Amino acid sequence: MKSAVALLLATSLIATPALAVQPPFSTPAPVAYMQDLSSGAILYAKDADRRMPPASLAKIMTVYVAFDMISRGELKLDQTFTVRPETWKKWHGPAAGSTMFLSVNENVSVANLLYGIITLSGNDACVVLAEGISGTEEAFVSRMNEQAKKIGLNNSHFGTSNGWPDGGVTYITARDLAKLASATIQNFPTLYKQFYSKTDFTWGKTMGSGAAITQANRDPLLGRVAGADGLKTGHTEEAGYGFTGSAEQNGRRLVMVVAGLTSFNQRISESVRFMEWGFRAWQAKPIVKAGRVVESAEVQGGAASRVNLVAPHDLTATLPGGAVPDLKLSVVYEGPIKAPFKKGQHIADLVVRSPGMAPQYLPLVAETDVAEAGFFGRAWAGFLSLFGV
Repeated sequence: MKSAVALLLATSLIATPALAVQPPFSTPAPVAYMQDLSSGAILYAKDADRRMPPASLAKIMTVYVAFDMISRGELKLDQTFTVRPETWKKWHGPAAGSTMFLSVNENVSVANLLYGIITLSGNDACVVLAEGISGTEEAFVSRMNEQAKKIGLNNSHFGTSNGWPDGGVTYITARDLAKLASATIQNFPTLYKQFYSKTDFTWGKTMGSGAAITQANRDPLLGRVAGADGLKTGHTEEAGYGFTGSAEQNGRRLVMVVAGLTSFNQRISESVRFMEWGFRAWQAKPIVKAGRVVESAEVQGGAASRVNLVAPHDLTATLPGGAVPDLKLSVVYEGPIKAPFKKGQHIADLVVRSPGMAPQYLPLVAETDVAEAGFFGRAWAGFLSLFGV
């Protein structure tokens, strides 16, 4: 049963009650979405659940699978895979789209393949990595779909490792793209920082002079928006020009998606304008300091009957710039909370509500470990329950 507790600490945050007016924004992008990861607030959503071809945005999922395997020790960055002649034949030349310019029978490290996928959007790099990990691209795509389910991409499906048009087998939504980007950033922060913000990468040689080939990252935010550090562009005739991006400023991290734009330059201008609106038109409102006890919760079957719920870090809500709305806070959790659980485990949420805005859910964690009750503790609890105590 979900328990809810209204909090009096909300009164210290309230000035004159006011309606939170959504800052205006419009975009020619048919699909657009933005979320503030610091508070969970959705700042903008335009046709965010429309299924659409992701083009190269599907490569974020390919990279996520690789990052997950690396973090588990199942894949190493210095491990090498060989470019099969059949793969090279299919994925080189103008008809193969973006390429890393791999060579036939070349041995390439996982790290360099990841740079080739993320920075250069190499279709060839995706397939070489997929085949190296799973034997065939089809087997790797099964991994992609398994991981997609695990992280809650409920309206997405992958048919290729690189997003190449496949007659509608591969599709995703803007909301799922933002969720995938968020999971990448939050679950693999070190790998994300290492691979996603590289401005250019050099690989391969020209056929004539043998000169090294350097290609720039197409991320439209890098170098244009402070704190920008990823993620990925995509383009096909079917999908138009799209982008999933992120930036962090003053402790606020935003994730944005635009899709269906009509040109390379429009993607740049709309992405920059959208992200700047997200930072300038909205503000972070401090709610609870890190370590502060917000409430206590009833514990079931534990060595202790209650546990304090504390803020794991400074908690903030996202509000329109200049707004001083009426904030209402409450704590929700599936209660009573079943033991055992560990100190720092996320067991409840602080819900921030304001007129005119969707609720924002901020995590609360256990202040201490609570072990499972021993035999006599369970027996005593059972005895008390007979009397409704």
